[in-house]
Amino acid sequence: MRGVVIGTVFAVLAAAGFWFVLGQGTTENASAAPVDIAEGKALYAENCASCHGAELEGQPDWRSPGPDGRLPAPPHDETGHTWHHPDSVLFDYTKLGGEALMAQRGMEFGSGMPGFGDSLTDQQIRNILGYIRSTWPEDVKQAQAERTKADNGAN
Repeated sequence: MRGVVIGTVFAVLAAAGFWFVLGQGTTENASAAPVDIAEGKALYAENCASCHGAELEGQPDWRSPGPDGRLPAPPHDETGHTWHHPDSVLFDYTKLGGEALMAQRGMEFGSGMPGFGDSLTDQQIRNILGYIRSTWPEDVKQAQAERTKADNGAN
């Protein structure tokens, strides 16, 4: 299910306690190569837009669980909560998928977010996340950068 990327994830991350639990050890390397925004945009369109929207708008009612108990794909623009999480959390959730990441952390959580580690390289995931970040207003970019900086100091 290749089209569901980067996020049913982030609606899930809004759950209480996620920030702390997910911030404990990550697979993301913050000193990786610079991101390629153009490639990230193309990869987003190919892998993420079918669920998160071509304009990063997410699915309707993304804050309310659907009939299956899972949250719809959240927006990745500034109206969502993607920017509330440090890069390491965004990377791990995208690479591993929601349920796998939570299982790794000893938690059960029904997430519709698949992992893309088998179909995207780490750099491609970073490029997608870089593209998403590039669409945010400066104040939102700064807030997310501060969270990433704090998270990097904690690891």
